[in-house]
Amino acid sequence: MPRPIVATIHVAAMQHNLARARACAPAAKAWAVVKANAYGHGLQRALRGFADADGMALIEFDNAVRLREMGWSKPVLLLEGWFDAADLHAMAEHGLNGTAHCMEQIALLERTPLARPVDVHLKMNTGMNRLGFQPGEFAAAHARLRAIPHVGRITLMTHFANADEAAHECLPIREQIRRFEAGAAGLDAPRSLANSAGVLRMPELREELVSDWIRPGIMLYGGTPGGGSAADYGLRPAMTLASELIGIQHIAAGDFVGYGSRFEADRDMRIGTVACGYADGYPRHAPTGTPVLVDGFRTRTVGRVSMDMMAVDLTGIDQARVGSRVVLWGEDLPIDDVAASAGTIGYELMCAVAPRVQVKED
Repeated sequence: MPRPIVATIHVAAMQHNLARARACAPAAKAWAVVKANAYGHGLQRALRGFADADGMALIEFDNAVRLREMGWSKPVLLLEGWFDAADLHAMAEHGLNGTAHCMEQIALLERTPLARPVDVHLKMNTGMNRLGFQPGEFAAAHARLRAIPHVGRITLMTHFANADEAAHECLPIREQIRRFEAGAAGLDAPRSLANSAGVLRMPELREELVSDWIRPGIMLYGGTPGGGSAADYGLRPAMTLASELIGIQHIAAGDFVGYGSRFEADRDMRIGTVACGYADGYPRHAPTGTPVLVDGFRTRTVGRVSMDMMAVDLTGIDQARVGSRVVLWGEDLPIDDVAASAGTIGYELMCAVAPRVQVKED
């Protein structure tokens, strides 16, 4: 029999969250970002959860082809673009869109004849300083792309660094929008600007943040990029990671728990052992105090997370027993709360769920 730890995927929540993204930008088309196996939720479930999206965006060529093989006929966007000529031929064969973010990619496209045109997203670096052309180089890059016979539609694109904090002291979103507008001046092409944080800011930046396409990612799965809780934005968790108590220990004041004896009891306590550890994807660095639910009651982890197990405080949960349900994140326990306690982000927790964990749908 399998261990009791299960990741339950809520497809209806994915559908709901896509609808929330659309409500923030009703005039824009929506790319559903499904990179990293749909943030750990599975491409097949993403096909159902995001069936109403106008396109799907991801990084991995093999998964882009899988989307086609699974019957997705709408646009597919490769967010890092192409790396060699074989990628370009695959884009043409399967009707994939690619992102151009450097002159080396454009040069490769120029010298690689294709059987049919490919659509391209041209990316501008407006301050993220990760990928993209500088604003002053952007028009020349666009002209060079436009001159290639096997380039179809061109969409103008950038990525926001701090859209979750509109007035960020280093690089506010309005400054990135200003840089984009300056670099794209005079270019008549659709625009793709807003990630999840940008989408959630669109109602307050509607006049400035003009976007023909939006690219929601983490919000589709019920997490937030910061600047508020999922519930504040009407988002629902798309994944619940849950397990069970597999043991209970009664310890005395002065006793220690776990590897390294990091937790010392200051009173007599009941400690529950949960079938979940870092080999299941739970963060090993999560400190004592990270929230969990036992039988629906919020409590905390104690001691160091081990490979297959973790300990939780059963104080005040007198009915807890071996077999009691433990929610690690999801229903009634936002993944962002767990991530904040562990010093990470919800994205990492979603993507880190290990292959040995059972996955099911509700």
